[in-house]
Amino acid sequence: MLPVAPDREACHIPGTSVASALHSAEKPEMKKLLRATGVPCARSDAAASPARVRELARAFGYPLILKPRAAAGAAGTWKVDDDAALERAMGECGVAHGAEIAVEEFVDGHEGFYDTLTVDGQVRHEFVSHYYPNVLEAMRTRWISPQIVATNRLQAPGYEEVRRLGRKVIEALGIGTSATHMEWFYGSKGLRFSEIGCRPPGVCHWDVYNDANEFDLYREWAMAIAHGRTETAPSRRYAAGIIALRPDRDGHIAGYEGAEGVWQRYGDNITGHYFPEPGTPTQPVEAGYMANAWLRMRHPDYDTLREIMDDVGRSVQVRAR
Repeated sequence: MLPVAPDREACHIPGTSVASALHSAEKPEMKKLLRATGVPCARSDAAASPARVRELARAFGYPLILKPRAAAGAAGTWKVDDDAALERAMGECGVAHGAEIAVEEFVDGHEGFYDTLTVDGQVRHEFVSHYYPNVLEAMRTRWISPQIVATNRLQAPGYEEVRRLGRKVIEALGIGTSATHMEWFYGSKGLRFSEIGCRPPGVCHWDVYNDANEFDLYREWAMAIAHGRTETAPSRRYAAGIIALRPDRDGHIAGYEGAEGVWQRYGDNITGHYFPEPGTPTQPVEAGYMANAWLRMRHPDYDTLREIMDDVGRSVQVRAR
């Protein structure tokens, strides 16, 4: 995003500006700007030495989050609860050798994200998705079959504030014509926005939005860039999501148990899948939601879809040797 922004501006090509790209890449500075404009974010600052990290730990208190300044998702992220854990995490992050990291206040609660396709600063398409469980837990715990689920209930109570603050982020960062991805938490401290990016979400999640809404979001993006408009309204007919199915150990895929029954029960709900052939090397848990086996699914009712995906997570066992 940042490397091409100057050329885009020079050629008058619609998309993310240099200023917006810089704000999105520099997480601590971005969050300072958002807090100043009334968007609630975790306290955050940059640090390039152990002394500065310890100073911020005293100021923010535990728990803390340490991450690379330009990190996305849970990549290279550490949650620390005390001084000893802080020292270990600083060693892993490389801050003792001059690496610059972001130090953030830990925000508890349920985690989700708000995505848009924005044209000339106006939201043309918007979506809300939920993580089950939160990303840090999902990327650290092998036995969990984590889910990301997009709701089709955007008008339901509770989403109005997410959508309002999302638009405030777009205005504050000067985002023009771009995809956006905004992660949020809702817990004891209320609603807090976390990662903000001028990009689509990861793990091909636009495919989930396409399944849910019976349209082509990739074409909508092309229309926005080429013609300055979108063309098709999302149907909101389905809730849709992806569930990751992890092998029981690292090694090579040996086989699958319970998958046939899932197809018999829920074949009409499955919109995409990937089951690596036996003998395929496994990927580590932290490699992400699509690193090993996965299923994309949809259903008109959000709660029913969650029940189906929970059943899939209980039923399918991925064996490795």
